[in-house]
Amino acid sequence: MVDQLSSEGSEVKTNWIASIGIALVAALSPYHSATAQTATSDAVEEIVKRGELIVAVQTQGPPVSFVNKNGERVGFVIDMLKLMAADMGVKLVMKDYDFRGLIPAAVSGKVDFVAADMAPTPQRALQMTFTDTFYEEPAILYAKTSKGFQKAVELNKAGLRIGVAQGSSNKQILQHQFPNASIVELAGAGPALAQAADSDRVDAVINVRSAARSNLLSYGDTFKILEGDLYQWPEAFAVTPEKTHLIAWINNWLYWAKRDGKIEKWADYWRRSDDWRKDNL
Repeated sequence: MVDQLSSEGSEVKTNWIASIGIALVAALSPYHSATAQTATSDAVEEIVKRGELIVAVQTQGPPVSFVNKNGERVGFVIDMLKLMAADMGVKLVMKDYDFRGLIPAAVSGKVDFVAADMAPTPQRALQMTFTDTFYEEPAILYAKTSKGFQKAVELNKAGLRIGVAQGSSNKQILQHQFPNASIVELAGAGPALAQAADSDRVDAVINVRSAARSNLLSYGDTFKILEGDLYQWPEAFAVTPEKTHLIAWINNWLYWAKRDGKIEKWADYWRRSDDWRKDNL
């Protein structure tokens, strides 16, 4: 199947990935868009004064953000937020939204910023300024083992349906790398995607690797992660552009969290192992 792809198609894919990468450099600048605006107030000062750090998180997106068996919100970014609030000396308040509702919550002023497994794409950077990245992970496809697929490229056929979460950047991957397949946008996060594949509403699903693994473990051998990483997505926090001090503060916090090995420790537990499942599910 790989050999059947035209050199022209490969060139298009290469050019698309290169253009995304170049644009991401601009989107990831700590002061991208923000320096062109004058902040009417200091966001950090407001947070400290009110005594609360209010953050938008994804409703159910294990292992990044979810409610565990004890009714507690936990996950990769949640551990980061808890320490961030402690370092600020304030209480952490989390407001949960479906993925597509995260940015609107920040733009409308309901939260201080967005914390999720969100890629800082050029399209999102039209509205938001992104902090330095804190993690990178590949997007993959998975499908029912019974369907017989082995490699991701086999899904680029007319009549096949690939599911993707509404508002996810993974839709761009499907549009460029799987133009012959039908894209089905699904409400909800990882668990909803797995349910759609299990009920045969779609032939395959796209997600980041750790989320896919976490959602598929409960299905036993029903699913198979297909060969071929599709794109290495960076993840960053999203802040409205006028909050220049908050953007700088988060970047400073990320620098020290990386330097002290905290982010690697959280990533090992939440993103690279299954230990978190027995503790939370």
